[in-house]
Amino acid sequence: MSATLSDEHLDTIFRAARTQNKWLPKPVSAEQLVAIYDLMKWGPTSANCFPMRLVFAHSQAEKDQLATMVSPGNVEKVKTAGAVAIIGHDMKFYDQIPRLFPHAPEAREWFANDEQVAATTAFRNGTLQGAYLMIAARALGLDTGPMSGFNNAAVDAAYFAGTDVRSNFLCAIGYGDPDGLFPRSPRPDFAEMCDIR
Repeated sequence: MSATLSDEHLDTIFRAARTQNKWLPKPVSAEQLVAIYDLMKWGPTSANCFPMRLVFAHSQAEKDQLATMVSPGNVEKVKTAGAVAIIGHDMKFYDQIPRLFPHAPEAREWFANDEQVAATTAFRNGTLQGAYLMIAARALGLDTGPMSGFNNAAVDAAYFAGTDVRSNFLCAIGYGDPDGLFPRSPRPDFAEMCDIR
């Protein structure tokens, strides 16, 4: 088992990390986006199905285009972030199973023969991978701002046309401006939400 992370590292990833609403005018490089992916890809998924598909709106032109598809409260967040990850999931992820899960290539049929199981698996594991992406970005010294206020159909048409990929959520990535933070919202205690049996 790996050693426990230090409190400082745990603060960076979880306790002190905040959802950002405003961004400093500091760029995020393509190399940083590759580093985020190269870290998050190691997070587990069911049968290593890896349904997440990513588009990074990185150039100002792409961020401006994406901003036309989000709710009014998200427009400036999208335009001013260093990059915005469009997190989608491939509804036919199972075609990659023989390569990604080689010790049981027949696992493809678990999903290919049941559309509902495939859809649930794609959404569940793609969402999980989006969370890995946020943790990876924080671990690499960047801030994140996940968003769900956008027009899925417009985003799918603009970024995933002709594919079986469907958008799930957006995540702005960059260097957060503390002036945009709300007071820290409370979190429930263990006893309120958990039961050990």
